Amino acid sequence: MKTRIKEFRARLNLTQKELAEKVNVRRETIVFLEKGKYNPSLKLAYNIAKVFETSIEELFSFEDED
Repeated sequence: MKTRIKEFRARLNLTQKELAEKVNVRRETIVFLEKGKYNPSLKLAYNIAKVFETSIEELFSFEDED
């Protein structure tokens, strides 16, 4: 899975810790999301999209695994 969280965070000048606090997760969760090592729950994806006032589809894209 690819994510644009880091890009959106930079636009709002948010640290990983600040974003984590806004969506009620640990900073490490944001780190793993940004590295593509963790797939968020639908609720977490929704909450992150809400912080950035964008859609889940804008933040996350799934790669085909053939």
